[in-house]
Amino acid sequence: MTRLAPDSALAGFDPASDPRGFRTALGRFATGVTVITIDGPEGPAGMTANSFTSVSLDPPLVLWSLDRASSRYAAFAGAESFAIHVIGRDARALCGRFTRGGEGFAGLAAGRNGDGVPTLPGALARFDCRRDTTVPAGDHLLILGAVSRVEMAEGAPLVFQGGAFGEFVPM
Repeated sequence: MTRLAPDSALAGFDPASDPRGFRTALGRFATGVTVITIDGPEGPAGMTANSFTSVSLDPPLVLWSLDRASSRYAAFAGAESFAIHVIGRDARALCGRFTRGGEGFAGLAAGRNGDGVPTLPGALARFDCRRDTTVPAGDHLLILGAVSRVEMAEGAPLVFQGGAFGEFVPM
């Protein structure tokens, strides 16, 4: 893969023949960090994800992307209700709890929303959703959620870019 100098023109490559390069290029895009929670077949479950986006204001819809290779795929793909928590800069530890090998809900003071979905303390925003549509897309499943309730608080977001967590600095 061709690495770019800051002042160079973009160089192209075939992403199908260089998946690592494709992943690196995707990492150039900074995203927020979320934790998605469900009340799964084996109890409360959560998953850290940065594949969250808004879709529609009318009706209120959001989307996130679930990796088919995830060990939690069946539980999350089958969940009728879920909550998407936007993680703040000061709540970075929540992300680690819900990655592979993390402690999840063990010892965490979690609540429940009106649909019985577990909720996390300290989120900047929470979107309570009911599954609207799922769309198979390559090695992921796109999950659209109809948003039934939103809660939010003040604070700075946690940001993920280039394989690292950081913070947003306004210009």
